[in-house]
Amino acid sequence: MANVDATHPMLTPEQDAFLRERSDWMGAYLVLHAWGMVALAMAFFVAWPNPLSFIVAVIVIGGRQLGMAILMHDAAHRALFKNTWLNDKLGAFLCGWPVGASLTLYRPYHLSHHRHTQQPEDPDLILSAPFPITRQSFWRKMRRDILGITGYQRRMEFFRMEMGDDPNPWQRLKKLMAAEKYFFFSNLLIFAVTAAAGVWWAYFALWLLPLLTWYQVISRVRNIAEHAVVGDNHDRLRNTRTTLTHWGMRMVLAPYWVNYHLEHHLFVFTPCWKLPAAHRMLIEQGLGPRMELATGYVQVLRLATSKKSDHGDTGGTQSQRKGAALI
Repeated sequence: MANVDATHPMLTPEQDAFLRERSDWMGAYLVLHAWGMVALAMAFFVAWPNPLSFIVAVIVIGGRQLGMAILMHDAAHRALFKNTWLNDKLGAFLCGWPVGASLTLYRPYHLSHHRHTQQPEDPDLILSAPFPITRQSFWRKMRRDILGITGYQRRMEFFRMEMGDDPNPWQRLKKLMAAEKYFFFSNLLIFAVTAAAGVWWAYFALWLLPLLTWYQVISRVRNIAEHAVVGDNHDRLRNTRTTLTHWGMRMVLAPYWVNYHLEHHLFVFTPCWKLPAAHRMLIEQGLGPRMELATGYVQVLRLATSKKSDHGDTGGTQSQRKGAALI
């Protein structure tokens, strides 16, 4: 095994080549998997409509909506598909736009986050800097998320930002349509498919509702887990966290290996499906004790909500950039 640099793990040439290799077939499978899970969850509730099946459908669909954002994130690193055209087009139109995220805007923003992780220049620092917060503050945020308030407010903020302050309402509408045309088109297509299947209401109950509720909940938890209350903002092995958890929790909270976030920061060129292999390589190098690791999301949330007083706790605000803070 190669020697380990004090600030950057070393890979053998074979390991480096393995982690860098992308696959069009695997990229296509992951995109189809995300949409297939959405379709199956919708069909599940339509076939067995009851409160329990509805909750299951919302959780599964919201998780796959986050999964689509994660796959768009891989496309931002040009790691989703080997073919550049497929990577950028499918990453944008099948992964980003349906959940309201722009790959074009997200890529430069996110790469800046990687260059300046947990430093003053990091555009995502606003998401982790307020932590720890109090449990009361955390549950207030969770309540707004699950009720759809956070999702609605964020979307309205995007709309206002995109329309600008032109006094002409038609000009504002024109700007909004130019900025949101792909989001509107992709969602119109989803509505058309559900309508053609005879369940037009499923678009609202089983696509928009999960996007405005469960997607917001798990996005917040994932944001907290990745960079909040980490060990050392200046140590590349400690300023980003990997959360080790079981398959059930990964299915509802951390789809497509997003929980291996430290490995992603160390090896940004690696497709998401190879991050578990990257984790094993780091452990084999004996780096485990130096890495920022958590054994489950409950452990992370306990750390993130360990503040005793609510005084001065704002909890931070969401970034105004389209698609920001996805991963």
